[in-house]
Amino acid sequence: MTRTELEWLIDERIIGKNAERDRAIVKRRLIDGVCYEPLAEEFGLSVRWVKNIVYTKKEVIFKNRQG
Repeated sequence: MTRTELEWLIDERIIGKNAERDRAIVKRRLIDGVCYEPLAEEFGLSVRWVKNIVYTKKEVIFKNRQG
């Protein structure tokens, strides 16, 4: 999967409350490869909460994906 395809999936499938923040976190983790601790600091969240966001949003992004 290309970077562009992944960005598109993130933008299309992460919706709802805190969608902008969650999209930014997931992009920084999956595309830029930023570790959880720096992400937690950057977004003012706990490491556990950032991990939870990435885990749950990955399920949303890749759910029912063909290929």
